[in-house]
Amino acid sequence: MSINISKSAPTHPDIVWTRLFSGVDRNGVELNVQIRRALVYAIQTGTLTAGARLPSSRRLAALLNVARNTVTGAYQTLVDEGFLVATERQGIYVAPSLQEHPSDRHRDEAGSLRWQSGFAIRPSLQRQIDKPRDWLAFPYPFVFGQFDPSLFPTNNWREAVRVTSSVKEIYGWAGDQVDDDDPDLVEQLRVQVLPSRGIFADPDEIIVTLGSQQALSMLVQLMVGRDTIVGVEDPGYADLRNMVDLASSGRQNLNMDGDGVIVDETFGRCDIAFLTVSHHCPTTAAMPLSRRQTLLERAEADNVLIVEDDYEGGLSTDPQQDVPSLKSLDRTGRVVYVGSFSKALAPGLRIGYIVAPPSVIRELRVLRRLLLRHPPINNQRILATFIALGHYRQHMDRMSIVLAKRAQHMTTMLGEHLSDCRWQRSPGAKNFWVEAPPGVDCVTLAAAAREKGVLIEPGAAFFADASAGRRFFRLGFTAIAEKRIGPGLALLSEAISDCRS
Repeated sequence: MSINISKSAPTHPDIVWTRLFSGVDRNGVELNVQIRRALVYAIQTGTLTAGARLPSSRRLAALLNVARNTVTGAYQTLVDEGFLVATERQGIYVAPSLQEHPSDRHRDEAGSLRWQSGFAIRPSLQRQIDKPRDWLAFPYPFVFGQFDPSLFPTNNWREAVRVTSSVKEIYGWAGDQVDDDDPDLVEQLRVQVLPSRGIFADPDEIIVTLGSQQALSMLVQLMVGRDTIVGVEDPGYADLRNMVDLASSGRQNLNMDGDGVIVDETFGRCDIAFLTVSHHCPTTAAMPLSRRQTLLERAEADNVLIVEDDYEGGLSTDPQQDVPSLKSLDRTGRVVYVGSFSKALAPGLRIGYIVAPPSVIRELRVLRRLLLRHPPINNQRILATFIALGHYRQHMDRMSIVLAKRAQHMTTMLGEHLSDCRWQRSPGAKNFWVEAPPGVDCVTLAAAAREKGVLIEPGAAFFADASAGRRFFRLGFTAIAEKRIGPGLALLSEAISDCRS
């Protein structure tokens, strides 16, 4: 293939190429593949435009400190796939982009409008939690719910993958399970995971989900009708509030204080309530044992069903301070328990679970089959093997120590750099809930901090009334290395000063 390249074809200095390939990880997938991915992404996003000249294979190999054959192989593959063009004695260039036809654009827009008019719901119009997809690219990610890649038990996980990749094992998990789960994972949940939260369940009381998110979604679909009165914490988990609003006109914002949900008439009027009692989202408030018992008594008296979202269950920076789960105190069978491995291992694993009476689980299995049959059984089997080999408990113990140190260091650094703010964190929680000084809008603050490489989460999305959360923000510490906490909070302090001036 040939192409006519003008003498004015765009070129880039070495620093551009260095930044373009800054994500190359020598401990990751093959370097050849990573180089190709970076180039394809840059071409598709317009960072590299048609006709742009690439550095020679020798030059790029020197910049990246890789073998020249690695770069040559990547270039040749992209030439074969039509992304690049090689010209004799001139070099490698980005291939011409396909021209968009105006008639096609018009036709696409018209089709889009027709589909929009048929939408039964518009989830995109709800207020959402906004988390940057590229959080790893920021030096100071105080984001909640993400993990530090350096803490992932890579070798132990690889062992679990190897064990479950034998021919015999593959025969066991590769077939269609219809609406069943991997029995090995259910057993490990029963024996090793749930007892740590004081929960003892039979196999027919457990169903595996794609994280706690799907668990909550299925429970809303199963239990919430248009007239169901649903108790939702305010402030609380924004995605749950949105799920409920799509299903019901009866959302009831529950009153809160420093110990969590207040057991009052508002709670008593609910048909069902979704609660985060162990570490309230987002304030981290831990409901005392006495109030948990009062809550269960009131729920029985007023016939309120409860969904306990124990999203951090099992992973604590202070296990000695943990209060038993609400489910473990339930004697009347009105608490459904939702758990997840996302916070303990990795969010991308997408494995959660529900513990409920057998009649509820039977309905959930049919509902889940209609949606997606079942979560991938190979992933379930790998996790089950990881737990059975003792790796899960070892990992949890290690994480507890590391996160406890980060929490202590962060407490010290908050006092040093954000002394004009107020903050709270219950023992064992993985984030701080912070109130900014008067006059600071935390949506504006988040944007200003982001310019400095600092990621925080504005609090407005957690409130039914966004204006009530204008001065709040959340700081997570699971994704940021301890040595970066101090410098990150110093830059955040500068951003707060900028927003006040």
